[in-house]
Amino acid sequence: MSLSPAEDYRRLKAAVAGEALPVAVVDLDAVDANVARLVAPVRAANKHLRIASKSVRCVALLKHIMGLDDVFRGVMGFKVDEAAHLVAAGFDDVFVAYPSMAERDAETLASLAPRVSIAVDDAEHVARHGRAGAAAGVEIPLVIDVDMSLRWLGDRVHLGVRRSPIADVDAVRALAANIRDTPGVKLHGVMGYEAQIAGMTDASPYSRLLNLPKRGIKQLSRGPVARLRRDIAEALRADGHAITIFNGGGSGSVHWATAEDALTEVTAGSGFLDSHLFDYYRALELRPAVFFGVQAVRRPAPGIVTCHGGGYVASGEAGRDRLPRPYLPAGLELFDLEGAGEVQTPLSVPAGVEVALGDPIFFRHAKAGELAEHFAEYVFVRGDRIVERAPTYRGEGRTFL
Repeated sequence: MSLSPAEDYRRLKAAVAGEALPVAVVDLDAVDANVARLVAPVRAANKHLRIASKSVRCVALLKHIMGLDDVFRGVMGFKVDEAAHLVAAGFDDVFVAYPSMAERDAETLASLAPRVSIAVDDAEHVARHGRAGAAAGVEIPLVIDVDMSLRWLGDRVHLGVRRSPIADVDAVRALAANIRDTPGVKLHGVMGYEAQIAGMTDASPYSRLLNLPKRGIKQLSRGPVARLRRDIAEALRADGHAITIFNGGGSGSVHWATAEDALTEVTAGSGFLDSHLFDYYRALELRPAVFFGVQAVRRPAPGIVTCHGGGYVASGEAGRDRLPRPYLPAGLELFDLEGAGEVQTPLSVPAGVEVALGDPIFFRHAKAGELAEHFAEYVFVRGDRIVERAPTYRGEGRTFL
């Protein structure tokens, strides 16, 4: 059922009545709707969906999402000790998507094999994990991370993220051969994340002149990305490698990445919670599902209310799109010269909107997972009631990065 902004505000306000502010809220009804939306193309393509833990950072919420559909297969983590934490919580398939050269991490991976795999893109990564695996008498599963950026003019034009030095079929084959020849490790799979498609907004109100070029980059990238992933899969098969996973995609590209035969699974995370950066993607209809509420405490002038706190700024390229956005009551806006402050955030209040001192003001974070770094717990709501309280990683005393 779709509610008006005024009805939605009354609902959330009723849910957190009596709660200490600030408070972080997860709307489970919206989460469930977003899961259904993102799962549909994955199921239709007979693929699996891996959930990105960095976009959630709450064990109970990870379990809730994964329990909604059997299309889910494993977690994409971001650090080895996080993977150990998740295994201890009952997860048995964690892919750490970021390399590590720490000896302690390699030893932890050996103790967790084969439940945890890790991304590699260099022979030094392979050697480090090989020593730890051989010493423990196990094989650590490795996933080759391939840079899927769009390159022109001999890489003088690089459109994408600076992620991995592995950028073509020959480099993948060479590293796969190195893994096969190294005791203590085994080739588990390949990841080819197309960041310039899945992770790039193309309908931003803050950079309107760039939206059309960004759409062009996305369109131009699709063919080369699909061909490279296909060629990698074919080359590895020809070389006698049996890979368990070929991972790609993100919340912003699930709808088309699932069509590729080379991929066995796609990843999504932030889309389940619909942080506000996802408002700036075309053709991605999701429901906001995670908010934080702060208290209105001052009226410094007519048409202005000041909140206590609110300055939870997202990582990435600095800009207005990284600031939290006031969400409810509808129509409130940040001031350009102050933005969102650590201890106070002034907002303009439009005519016809009433904000009483003490009222909660709900914001949306730019990136879903990073909100969990600021709160010890999420309150889960359905309708106008809190139905569960769940610790975030921070609430469990864990800050992995």
